[in-house]
Amino acid sequence: MSRLTVTLDDDLHRALKETAARQGRSIASIIEESLRLRGIQDQASARALVAQARKRAQLDPDAALELAVEETRTARKR
Repeated sequence: MSRLTVTLDDDLHRALKETAARQGRSIASIIEESLRLRGIQDQASARALVAQARKRAQLDPDAALELAVEETRTARKR
């Protein structure tokens, strides 16, 4: 597992610590969940998403990749 140092605004850091305490979770788990919700994922997960989209929609590999990219961009805009 990798380590990362992040600089946050004091108010945001305090809110993150309070949220973690209130939810009984670690700060790391909240950050990891937030990254996943923003569409950040490893290459294997992205490939699995493409395969799943292709299977469900019966798309060829190029069309499935295009759909996955479009859906990821849409999700990131939210």
